[in-house]
Amino acid sequence: MNEFTGVPARIPWVVGVTGASGVAYATSVLRGLLDAGESVDLVVSKAGRLTMLDELGFSIRDRNWREDVAAWLERDVSDVAYWSATDFAAGPSSGSYRMRGMIVVPATTAVVAGIATGMSKDLIQRAGDVVLKEGLKLVLVVREAPLRAAALEHMSSLAREGAVVMPASPAFYAGVKDVQDLVDFLAGRVLDQCGIEHDLYRRWQGNLRDAESDPEAS
Repeated sequence: MNEFTGVPARIPWVVGVTGASGVAYATSVLRGLLDAGESVDLVVSKAGRLTMLDELGFSIRDRNWREDVAAWLERDVSDVAYWSATDFAAGPSSGSYRMRGMIVVPATTAVVAGIATGMSKDLIQRAGDVVLKEGLKLVLVVREAPLRAAALEHMSSLAREGAVVMPASPAFYAGVKDVQDLVDFLAGRVLDQCGIEHDLYRRWQGNLRDAESDPEAS
């Protein structure tokens, strides 16, 4: 609560979108955050814009970001802030900026390396560094295969510092019927790590579907 205005303080989740394939994962995660009433600070890397253009057929323009993000997510974006990846004066670049944590989805191994080594080549890497040093939640949805030893070492280093490393590996047990179900399952697991309520997938209840439907299976 702001002590001067009485208005609840805005404490966002920072979401970084990098150049790895898998913009659909970012779409589902962002929709889940907004549907849960969470505030979002969005940062899209230069390579992320190119991947978005390739996979979605459009990208985000700095001057028209609100219109572009609303069209992309099909959601009200009144509680979304957008920061350029080259803006090192942006809020998430400072430890004094209030934020709940950060999700990088999808995450390239280059960005993972940058956060692990503290290189801060752009705002996504800098924000990841800040989130770690401030002891906040950092979730990295790594989308790369196969993985070099160096990439595994960077991920191991980040895990030891408290980051959650989530390879983009959806499961098939939750009543999956199409690709969107696979995407939503992974997005839901990401939101689980952040303590965000959602209904993106059917949770495991300990019963096999075949055993429930086949009378001879008992």
